[in-house]
This record gives sequence, C-alpha cells and structure tokens, in this order.
Amino acid sequence: TKAAREWQTLLLLALGLTLLVVVAGDFCDVNHCQNGGTCLTGINETPFFCICPEGFVGINCNETEKGPCHPNPCHNNGECQLVPNRGDVFTDYICKCPTGYDGVHCQNNKNECFSEPCKNGGTCLDMDGDYACKCPSPFFGKTCNTRCAIPLGMEGGAISDAQLSASSVYYGFLGLQRWGPELARLNNHGIVNAWTSSNYDKSPWIQANLMRKMRLSGIITQGARRVGKAEYVRAYKVAYSLDGHEFTFCKDEKHNTDKIFQGNVDYGTMQTNMFDPPITAQFIRVYPVVCRRACTLRFELIGCEMNGCSEPLGMKSRLISDQQITASSVFKTWGIDAFTWYPHYARLDKMGKTNAWTALHNDQSEWLQIDLRDQKKVTGIITQGARDFGHIQYVAAYKVAYSDNGTSWTVYRDSQTNSTKIFHGNSDNYSHKKNVFDAPFRARFVRVLPVAWHNRITLRVELLGCDETAGGGGGKTAQKQTPDPSCNLILLFLGCQCWSCWDGQQESSEPVPASGMAAWKALVAPLSP
Repeated sequence: TKAAREWQTLLLLALGLTLLVVVAGDFCDVNHCQNGGTCLTGINETPFFCICPEGFVGINCNETEKGPCHPNPCHNNGECQLVPNRGDVFTDYICKCPTGYDGVHCQNNKNECFSEPCKNGGTCLDMDGDYACKCPSPFFGKTCNTRCAIPLGMEGGAISDAQLSASSVYYGFLGLQRWGPELARLNNHGIVNAWTSSNYDKSPWIQANLMRKMRLSGIITQGARRVGKAEYVRAYKVAYSLDGHEFTFCKDEKHNTDKIFQGNVDYGTMQTNMFDPPITAQFIRVYPVVCRRACTLRFELIGCEMNGCSEPLGMKSRLISDQQITASSVFKTWGIDAFTWYPHYARLDKMGKTNAWTALHNDQSEWLQIDLRDQKKVTGIITQGARDFGHIQYVAAYKVAYSDNGTSWTVYRDSQTNSTKIFHGNSDNYSHKKNVFDAPFRARFVRVLPVAWHNRITLRVELLGCDETAGGGGGKTAQKQTPDPSCNLILLFLGCQCWSCWDGQQESSEPVPASGMAAWKALVAPLSP
C-alpha cells in the first residue's frame, strides 16, 4: 500500500544515515596517528586528522619535527645551533661561522688580509673564506715564515763530483787540462778551477743531480781565468726536472718566455739570481746563452729540503757555544797542550793548525756530543775531516744517537730495515759529506759515534734541522740579546763569521773572510728593497 511504501522509504533512509555514521567513525576506531598522536573524525573531504605530540609532525605524526635548523639557514657551511627558550632571546637559533666568514647567517666573506698575515714581504690574496700569500724567494709557507736559503753543496762538496755532468768539456794546453763539470764549484782554486764547454758545443749545459727532490731558491755564479784571461757566462737560462729526462725552463712571467738570467761581468765577482717562484726539482741545468771568450762557470745552488726544516743549527755559526760540545776523549799532537784537538773545534770549515776534534783512541767507544739546549727537530748532518800537519784524517763511517736527557740514548735506525743505520762518512779531509735523516727525530742531545776512520778519528760537523716552535725555519733567536744585523745564518754558512755579535752564549770577534762577505752581499742583493 502507499503507507507501507512510505514507511519502507523512511526505514531505508535511517539505515543509510546509520551506515554513514558507522563508516565515518571507522577511521578513528583504529588509531591512524603514530607516536602517540590523537585521532579526530574529520569533516567534508578530510575523514580524520591527528593532533601530534611535541616533536612530531605530519598527517599521521610520522615525521620528526626538524626545527629551525632544518634546512640549515647558515651559509658557507656555518653550524646552526638551537637557542634555549628564554625571555631575553628573540631567535630560535644562531649560526656559528667557519673561519673566514661572519654575519647573522655567515653570509659575509671576511678579508683575512686585513690582519697582514704574510711575513717577509709576502703579498696577501684574499680568497673565499681563506687567504694565500705570494712569497718572495727565498721564503715560503702559509705566511712566508720559512726561509729556504742554504748552500746545497757545490762549494762545500756535499754535491759530489759524480752528481755533476755537462754537455761537453774543454781540453786545454795540448789536451792536458780538463775543464770538467766537477770543477764548477764556487770559489774553486787552482790553475784549472772551473767548467768550460767545448768550443764546438753550440748548446752547452751543465747539470747537477741533487739525488732527491728539493726546493731551489736561487743560484750564485762566477767565472774564472785561463792563462791570465777572464772567461765567464754573461747570460744564461735555467731548466729543471724531476726525472732527468723532461726539463722545464724557468719562465719570464710577464712575457711567458724562457727567462734569461743576468750573469757575470768579470771572472771573480759572484752574481746571485733568485728563482721566483722557487723551483722544485732533482735535476737542474744551467744553459749559457752569452759568454765572454768561453763558457766558463763556477756556481752554487741555494735552497733547502722539501720540508724546509734543514737550517744549520749552529756549529759553524757558533750559535752552539763551546760549552755545548763535549767528547769521550781528546788527542794532543806530540802530547803538546798547544796542539790539542778540542771537541769545540769540531765546527764545519773551521780553520787553523788544530781545526777539528780528534779522539785520543781509535776505537768505536769514542763519541762527539752536541747539546742543543732545547729539543730540536734534527733532519740531517754534514761531516768533514781535517789534516794534522799534513796527515789526512777523517771518519769514513759513523752512527748517530740522540737523547732528551743526556743519559738514555736511542741509536738511529734505518726506517726500512729497522736495523742500526751506519752512515757513509768522508773520503778526504776537506769535502762536506751530507746525510739526510729519512725519519727526522726530535732531541736535545746528539752524538756522532765513529765506526770507521782514516789515520785518526777526526771530525768537523754541522747539524741540520729547525726549532718547530719558531715556525719551521731556523733556530730560536738568542734570548739574552738581539743579534747584530750583520750576523746571519746564511752569511755564516757561506764561510763568514760574525764580529762582535751575540751567538746566544758569548760574543764572537772572529774576522769575516773577504770571499765570504762577497758571497753574502751577492746573496742578499736581490732581497734588498
């Protein structure tokens, strides 16, 4: 009937509304909110929503609240740090800026050159968050604080004859005089005392093999005389190599051409040229370009080990005092006190009748000890023999020991075999023999322990290294008194002695040899403002 149909329609409508309510409630019957969130029934097109606890976000409270530091608002790798909620703080975070940047969000690049970090005439270049120093030769390092200006051994003999070669050799006086590359040593004496190329050599060169990669800062050149007539190189080029096969010429930065260095104007005066920038090489060649009469050359190379820590520690310069040098015993020629070979005579290139240390006995219990006063980094040693009234004497092999207290000693070991290292010493009384420690050590006391010798145990020595607390360059400046400006390690190493200047312990009044002063003036001339 009509009434029945109306009643059926109302019943179906009520059932539908009931189903809608039941279906809507199903979304929160099973809690879709994670991490303790509260589910509430939604309206319209949103069936439910979650009220999330502190620290969680997202539709289902399934995401961790990242806070104001995510994503990082700080620029240039600045560190975002949350700030506790306090009444006097009006920000949720602060930016901790890396070196070289400032600003609220580390957005500003600071000018690091404002503080003038570059020393010794270096030019500062401001970079993005950093700086770089362009250092004048012979200085290098982050702030140009390390000096690389040590004679590498042409004059002293640390560079051996076998390390020198040339494109050709001149034979004079009926072919009896050989002007070979082994003679091309600064201040070399004698009738035949330099290298000269053959008259038929159109592209002459002379080469030094340094036996390892080194840093070179400059070169000192000198001519010579033959039969009373001056011969010298007036201009030359320099090439360098790491393998002895592929060579690169020093360039003129302004014109991007091979640099031509000014040579000598006479046979005896020394001419210094600095490499700017310094050269890193094992092999170095000098190519004469313009010569006077003949291409005749004597020279010295200026540089240092790659780590820059190879300054003379003070034996030759007397920065190490007499009291700091001791030995196991002392020899007296003919038993006369006036001819005593004291330990403090063991200074490299010392002159005089008694000019070295000689041990009383020829056995392996003898030693020479040097007290450096403070712990230093020791990277090498140079040894030299001497003559006792015509008798050639030297140490042919030796060991090295070191200590911090002068009581407990460590004998230097080979870094590869871990066995006691025996160093090759000298083969004559005058040449320098340089040995570099592959594994440098730090110590206050150093001992040389002779193993083999010729005639008598006789030594002149220089230690190489640095005081790392002084910036990687040479030793500490004397504390008792500021040294005289004329007292300089390079000057002393070239054969000069200070006059009336402080060596850290006492005054020295030895004269300056003329040749040494000339070498010093030649070396520092390019550095003068």
